[in-house]
Parts: sequence; C-alpha cells; structure tokens
Amino acid sequence: MKVLSGIQPTGLPHWGNYFGAIQQYIALQGNEQAFYFIADLHALTTIRDSATLAQNSADAALDLLALGLEPEKATLFRQSDVPEVTELTWLLLTITQMHLLEKCVSYKDKKERGIAADAGLFTYPVLMASDILIYDSEVVPVGADQIQHLEVTRDIAKRFNSLFGETFVLPAPHVLDSSAKVPGTDGEKMSKSYNNTIPIFETPKRLKKLINRIRTDSTPVEDPKDPDRCAVFDLYRLFASPEEQTQLADRYREGGMGYGDAKGLLYESAMEYFAAAFERRDDLKKRPDDVKDILKSGAATARARAREVVDRAKHACGLSCFL
Repeated sequence: MKVLSGIQPTGLPHWGNYFGAIQQYIALQGNEQAFYFIADLHALTTIRDSATLAQNSADAALDLLALGLEPEKATLFRQSDVPEVTELTWLLLTITQMHLLEKCVSYKDKKERGIAADAGLFTYPVLMASDILIYDSEVVPVGADQIQHLEVTRDIAKRFNSLFGETFVLPAPHVLDSSAKVPGTDGEKMSKSYNNTIPIFETPKRLKKLINRIRTDSTPVEDPKDPDRCAVFDLYRLFASPEEQTQLADRYREGGMGYGDAKGLLYESAMEYFAAAFERRDDLKKRPDDVKDILKSGAATARARAREVVDRAKHACGLSCFL
C-alpha cells in the first residue's frame, strides 16, 4: 500500500495538528511505501515572506522527525525539491474543467467573504492532485473536511485517463479518526485561524501560561464539576491513561478541587508525553546537516518515482512521441 501525505509549513504544530492528523500519519509509515512531504509550494499562497517560509520548512522537518517519522520507513522531502510536480501540474491543468475548481471550498469561502483569491488559490487543488498522482499513491490520509480535495483529484485523474488512456492510479481516502476532541484555549476547535492553539514544542514557561488561559466556568472550588463539559478535562484525556482519567473525573464530581489543579495535571501530563520528542528535536537541531541529508535523500527517492509517472503522462498525451 502506497501512502502519501503533505504538511504545510505554516508554523509550529499544535496539539490539534498532532492528535488530529500527524500522529495518525506517522502510524501509517510502515506500509509498502510512504511519502511525506513539506508542502512549501502550497504555502506560497499564504506566506509572502521568504525568510519565514524557509524557517517554517526547516522547522517542519525537525517537527516530523522529532514526533516519530523514521527516514528508514518513510520518504521525507520538500515539495519544491521535486520539480516534476509542477511539470505534471501543467498537464493536469490543461484538462481540468473550471467548474470543478469553482466548487472547491477554499476558493468559494474566500470569494464569499469578499477576499481576493489569486490564481494560486484557485488552482491549488490541481497542484494537490499532482502531489498525489505523481507517486502512484493508493491511500491518502485526510480529515473528513478534506475529502472533497481527494474527490477532485480522482475526477481529474479519471478525465485524464478517459482522454489519454489509463495513466494514473485512482487514490482512496483513509479518513482520519476525528473522535479525539481537541479544544483550544477558548473551548472551540483548536485552530491557528482562531488563535487558540497550544504548540507542541513550546517552552515550559509559555506552555504553563497557555494552559492557565484555558477557559473554564465559574463553578466554586468546593462545588462538584462536570468533566464532560470541561475543555481542560477534554485535553487531559489525550495524555492520561484510562485510570488517570477516572481518578480526575471522580475528583471533579466530588468537589473540593479547583480548575487550577486540573490545569496543573494537564501541564505535567503534556510535558511527560512529549518529553522524548523534545529531546529528539533538540538533538536534531544540533545536527542540521543530518536533517538536510535526510531531505536530500528523500527528494532523490521521490524524484525517481515522480519522473516515471510524469514520463508516462507525457507519453500518454503525445509529448514524448519523438523520444
């Protein structure tokens, strides 16, 4: 089973990114072949500062490796280090119908809000289709809200295959488990767009401050509290064992415990949970050349596969008839 996933370098990953996606991506890395790329070309639609994009891309590599991605099991590379992906994007653009792109959520959302949407955002789904199809990906991990993008990829591939003969593998979605509720500091879904995130690789001092900001109700210390209606407890579930969850839930219901105590337990549990990842990240940061070598090797592997697929597509549509 060939698996592919891309992560945009938009800043430090937060708890929602990890439990909602990254943890599950990494769990799939032991398959027949897994490609994981840092989507720096996609990030150009939102990041306009070159230094920021370069730093974010470097950080993304550190983050993924620290969180458990193993180069021996999975191919890690930067999207822009595989120029074949933009070559294939043009081939796909020539047969992609406008109405298909006009229906895409990201474009429609900006248009409805009166925000200028450039050509990059409009054609974003075609670059994404190229990312997926260029490695003959069979499985793509996606959240439930991202299934549309994969359906667009399948539609583009079907149209190309219909016009030029069977060329592309039609990928299937691996819908990520979204049962783990990851609320932000305001109780809403954790998201950078809501400015309510808790970064994984935050300093201990800053992490404690962020956890202390998590919104709770005004129930007095001495009164019982409902663990099922508390963002602090929801987050604690992500890190604690079933026994630890039961113990804290009982303390909530008995009363006599303030939310500050629960936040303290959450802080300790999170620090312990990510301790090994912190150590790996610190170690990797001291060995930048090793990280560069991992990305360089990954790009070479990805390019070899991508070249095969692009040549197949070019031959199918008549661009290599004299070769």
